[in-house]
Amino acid sequence: MKNITRTTILAMLFISLMVSCNQKQNYSNVDEMVNVAALNTKGVNVEQLMEKIDNGEMILLLDVREPNEYNAGYIPGAVNIPRGVLEFKISNESFWEEAMLYMPLPDEEIIVYCRKGKRSILAAQTLQQLGYSNITYVTDGWKKWEMTYPLIQEKNLDNLHHDDGAEVGGC
Repeated sequence: MKNITRTTILAMLFISLMVSCNQKQNYSNVDEMVNVAALNTKGVNVEQLMEKIDNGEMILLLDVREPNEYNAGYIPGAVNIPRGVLEFKISNESFWEEAMLYMPLPDEEIIVYCRKGKRSILAAQTLQQLGYSNITYVTDGWKKWEMTYPLIQEKNLDNLHHDDGAEVGGC
């Protein structure tokens, strides 16, 4: 009788654990979603990023802003993959060949940034979910870089298309 009771209790615990693990997280707003994602990702500030660049560290720098934001100014060497298409382009060999770059390996260091940091947190979480293990985001994003290193940026003025480079995505 004890064995049946013990087995039943263990089975019920296992089932409840499986059900709770499969439940989807609901958020009351996007900030809550970003805050939860930030708990599982790591960030660097712009000074730490600059140190990595100055030291010649091999990193893939991803700018997840929209093309009009990117074209108005970006960190030299950054590859633009907008947050909305990140999942589709990060492991698309054709995309990387067209950019004349190699496709990142799952353990390669990837640093993600956006305008202020929120989209990059979500992008970092997405990349982790896709199996990339060495992901970091820039905590204060492009705006902090632009204020800290105003002379270290590139622009793609030919591709602005009469756009003012306004922020997209609310963060």
